[in-house]
Amino acid sequence: MKTMKLVIPTLILSILLGGCSTLENDHQGTSSTKKEQEKHYENNFISVQKYTGQGYSLDGGEENDKIAEAHRAEVVKAAEQFFLKKYKTKVKVHNLVGNRDGVTVFVESVGEPHFYTYAVVPIEQDKIVGSETFSQEDQVEGAIRSGIYAMIYANEIHNLDDYLKQITSKYPVVGKTSAAVANVGGNDYSTPYYYITILDTAINVDVVKIYLKHPEWTKDDWQKRLLKATLDPEQVWITIQLYMKESDRKPDRALFNEVVSDVEVMKSLPPGAYSILLHDNRIGKDSATGSKTNSLERGDPDEIIKR
Repeated sequence: MKTMKLVIPTLILSILLGGCSTLENDHQGTSSTKKEQEKHYENNFISVQKYTGQGYSLDGGEENDKIAEAHRAEVVKAAEQFFLKKYKTKVKVHNLVGNRDGVTVFVESVGEPHFYTYAVVPIEQDKIVGSETFSQEDQVEGAIRSGIYAMIYANEIHNLDDYLKQITSKYPVVGKTSAAVANVGGNDYSTPYYYITILDTAINVDVVKIYLKHPEWTKDDWQKRLLKATLDPEQVWITIQLYMKESDRKPDRALFNEVVSDVEVMKSLPPGAYSILLHDNRIGKDSATGSKTNSLERGDPDEIIKR
């Protein structure tokens, strides 16, 4: 065999060596691409336990982000006055994020009804235009509805909270940090584990209109007022999102199935259409979402309806 190898023509040997070189280059290219992908992943995703909203961004908002921070007190004042005047609600400002036309201000209501939402303070020619502050259509109204809903169904909300706390203490799963919910949430009634969105036709009474007349109403007041009101649970969207606790774990199918099964059979939960998602440990810095190709989901059009 050694003799045969020695008589291999030089041309063939060159071709073989060239082929080896090509294969080596291809391997280096693949390795390089993999490293780039890993670097991109590290730069754009972070462990959910460490995420507080850092890196969150909106299209075209880089310059306005800087302007807003330079005039933070003015922006905060404009947002607080907007919510107090238009929605009779005192709010706490958590975060400012520049957008193409101004700055998005993420806030949390003070007291009840409790909710998270946002407003937009315009910026024109590098100046804050606080008098033109606005909210997107039905954004704040939806948040108010979800907060009132949580007051009315306080006992059922407590049951849901207790269940999710048990799951996260029993299994290696977590929710978002409270800071992430506050800083980049803007999602109605929210906790680290879920948020509730209520369509304007879900309740046959205009609760926002009533709230603007009676912003001081307590849970008892609302329960008495809405005693005969009807609610369509299919228009109340309750989205549960959990994350794997460990950084190298993929979403656990058995655990996911258990949560789905539990929600299906549990009694005394808030009425609504439940979607359940289980993500790996990483969350997108700029998007504040954990949804990826490996996420497990039970949702539209197959939500779990609790009446």
